[in-house]
Amino acid sequence: MDCRMDGRNALITGSSRGLGRAMALNFAASGANIVICGRRSDILEDTRKDIETVSDNKVVAITADVSTADGVNSLIETAQEKLGEIDILVNNAGISKHGPFVEITDEEWSQDFELKVFGAIRTCRLIFPGMVERKWGRIINVLNLGAKAPPALGAPTAVSRAAGMAITKILSKEGAPHNVLVNALLVGRIESDQWLSRWEASDQTVSYDEYLKDMAKQLNLPMGRVGTAEEFANLASFLCSDAGSYISGVAINVDGGTSPVV
Repeated sequence: MDCRMDGRNALITGSSRGLGRAMALNFAASGANIVICGRRSDILEDTRKDIETVSDNKVVAITADVSTADGVNSLIETAQEKLGEIDILVNNAGISKHGPFVEITDEEWSQDFELKVFGAIRTCRLIFPGMVERKWGRIINVLNLGAKAPPALGAPTAVSRAAGMAITKILSKEGAPHNVLVNALLVGRIESDQWLSRWEASDQTVSYDEYLKDMAKQLNLPMGRVGTAEEFANLASFLCSDAGSYISGVAINVDGGTSPVV
């Protein structure tokens, strides 16, 4: 199966590192022009150079904070000026926040929702109408397993991610008559910069590879290993290509069978 995106313009938020970076590399190799964005210009520039090694298509790097309305407006305006109308949107920006429910402050709730929920609302509100007009579009909201199976100590992220799943379903119903397909990918234990940072903050008595193996063993992951960012990007690429042309309104667990909820 050939998952091509030739001539498509893709915007991936939170794409300087980790899953966003892996998707940007995959999409570019599949023929798409890419807009990457993040808060740190130095890391973005490194990622832009990496993408240019796998594709001759356009790559635009934009420093942006999608937790604010001004940040999103500026991002979309700049992206469209430099690349044109956006055909593919991946809302990937976000970090994991969790703790005892009664200890989470109003400020922490607000920050989490501004980044993960309102960030996605604002990008979709600006890009969705153009997709509808052109009768082609793909939107992926990157969530996590807590959206379906919220654990104890899972707030605020599990709550904001559940909201993201509702947004996905609503937009999928509105977009379906216009060939605008909207899906969610729920992240399980997948190797990313988040885990690398945690290893670096540890005593590092074992190598990073051993750290990931130990984590998989301790968590009793069904496949006995964590997933890779590339495996996640492969599924995103399928959904954003014409190969995934009859899939919309679903939230797919990318977790190696970990979640208790299908």
